[in-house]
Formats: sequence, C-alpha cells, structure tokens
Amino acid sequence: MSSPPSNGEFVNQWRHALAPYDLGYKLKLASQLIYRDFLEQLEPHGLTPFHYLVLCCLWEEDGLPTSGIADKLKQLGATLTGVVDRMEERHLVYRERDRADRRIVRIWLTDEGRRLMTVLPPIGAQTIHKATQGISKAEQEAISRILDQIVLNLF
Repeated sequence: MSSPPSNGEFVNQWRHALAPYDLGYKLKLASQLIYRDFLEQLEPHGLTPFHYLVLCCLWEEDGLPTSGIADKLKQLGATLTGVVDRMEERHLVYRERDRADRRIVRIWLTDEGRRLMTVLPPIGAQTIHKATQGISKAEQEAISRILDQIVLNLF
C-alpha cells in the first residue's frame, strides 16, 4: 500500500488547479477588476454595471418582457426585479402589462434611458480598452471565443 503524497508533493501535482494559479481564479480576478473599473466610471451616473446590462438589452430590443431580459442575462427573476425597481425609480425604464397576455410584464425605456445610449457605451469601451492594452485584436478575438466556449461548456 502506497503512502499518501506529502503536502509539498500534493501542491506540486495540483498547483495549476489551485488559486492563485488556476484559470478559474484568474477569470474571477479579471472579472472583479473590470467590474470595479466600470463601476467607478458609472458612479457619476448613479448606475451599476448590471443597470448597464439591462439598458443594453433594451437598447437592442425595447419592450422586452422581464423574463426575456433575465434569459439574455442569465439571471434569476428576483434579482432582475429589484434592479428594474431601482431603474424605474430613476426614470430610466417603466413597466407595462402586455395587452395580449396580461401575465407578461414588459420593460420599456424612457427618454432618459434612451439618452444614455449615447453616453454609456463609450464608458464601457474605455474600461475594455484599458483592460486589453497590449493584447492584439486577434488575441482579444481568441479570448472571446475561448470564453464563449467556457460559457457553453458550463451552461
């Protein structure tokens, strides 16, 4: 019967899978740093990155049902409800029951929500530009494809 590996042997064998060396930790750290930078940029507008994501969905297709936004963002409805509540308080969106199916609540942009379409995307682009300095367009495209595959693998 063989003896169990020592701590040193175990760590050396699994170092690639332990934080701060593993891919999962690096993805989490990169995500947190991008989030923090973007949050700081959005702060003067009183918004969070999640508000921005909801607005992006509506800029693409105004009047989405709450469930449609949740599906696009892979969020649970309860999380989205509170975010939309705060966005409604800020007069960025409003809710309206679907006329054909009263069970469905649609989210619509207000004039202020539409106005932000010219203000916020450059802020997001600035954060991504900062994060990707020194990374070629080809490398950025490769990273994007790899992340898409990771998401597909885990979904």
